[in-house]
Amino acid sequence: MSFLSATLSRVKPSPTIAMTAKAAELKAAGRNVIGLSAGEPDFDTPQNIKDAAVAAIAAGKTKYTAPDGIPELKQAACAKMKRDHGLDYTPAQISVGTGGKQTLYNALMATMNDGDEVIIPAPYWVSYPDMVLLAGGTPVVVETTLENSFKLTPDQLEAAITPKTKWFIFNSPSNPTGAGYSRDELKALTDVLMRHPQVWIMSDDMYEHLAYDGFEFCTPAEVEPGLYDRTLTCNGVSKAYAMTGWRIGYAAGPAELIAAMRKIQSQSTSNPCSISQWAAVEALNGTQSFLAPNNETFKRRRNLVVEMLNAIDGITCPTPEGAFYVYPSIAGLIGKTTPAGTVIKNDEAFATALLEEVDVAVVFGAAFGLSPNFRVSYATSDEALTEACTRIQHFCESLKS
Repeated sequence: MSFLSATLSRVKPSPTIAMTAKAAELKAAGRNVIGLSAGEPDFDTPQNIKDAAVAAIAAGKTKYTAPDGIPELKQAACAKMKRDHGLDYTPAQISVGTGGKQTLYNALMATMNDGDEVIIPAPYWVSYPDMVLLAGGTPVVVETTLENSFKLTPDQLEAAITPKTKWFIFNSPSNPTGAGYSRDELKALTDVLMRHPQVWIMSDDMYEHLAYDGFEFCTPAEVEPGLYDRTLTCNGVSKAYAMTGWRIGYAAGPAELIAAMRKIQSQSTSNPCSISQWAAVEALNGTQSFLAPNNETFKRRRNLVVEMLNAIDGITCPTPEGAFYVYPSIAGLIGKTTPAGTVIKNDEAFATALLEEVDVAVVFGAAFGLSPNFRVSYATSDEALTEACTRIQHFCESLKS
């Protein structure tokens, strides 16, 4: 018998982290690698947030806190949900975790039983299916299409629901596509969910503040108040506030579910970093003035990348509504051969050859459940993006049929 848990065999390491690590390894060896694989803003954490952390250290706020967050941060999350979405929550309905990933994981661990199904639209963030598997559930992956802007249709959602469905995981704007659902598109999905009272909604709103071209973000419980009692709205400070390393996420939902999540967290990591929590209080309560100029920078970078990739014969790159990713199709490149003799038989072969032959790191589409595509993160400088896209152009031009 294996010493390792059988559960571990059901999951795989994160492909995005693996690609980022491979790029860092080549860079350390002296290669001029441009990394477009990590979902991490290149902006520094705003100064007021850093000052709040320093002040917390100086005030000695370095002790254990309640397992799922200090009262001040829970209250800040309540105020944010009211301010941005008109949703009323009490601190007993808020869970603070070590990053957004932990709140999702805690909720699944607290609710999943053998045979329970979770609907996950593809392409999806790489961790969703594996977290479901770790919790003992069954991911039900529903593939979207490029033609439909990678958005799930109401008919697809209806067809995927069974008596075993426990959760529907919803992410808008999306990682990896950047696709955002309009209010009308989301209302059409919530209308379906209203007909199936056994299905709970896990809404991953991490990219809420990263939206462009007048796209107006909305969240399920806001669009359909009838779903309030079976929706867990998940968010965090990592992306919009450039606080990836601070590791603070939070979720708002029914008090009974939040209490169950607290129990899981109390026996695993216990409380998130106390200093990071105080920094997050300032992030949510303090000035939001940096969001608009940061978004203008991201929009400019998005437009640059979309234009350069769409200039490549064999690549189709839609323009996303939000986040900081694009998800181009390489359907027109499948079967071609690189100068080094590699056959582009799928998107993983494409991404591997791109890294090995021209030193550009992207993540292949199969990691996100939909091929043949690749994900580019444009959360880096204009100069790096221009050089990377130029290399991709030259690489694709060099392919032979």
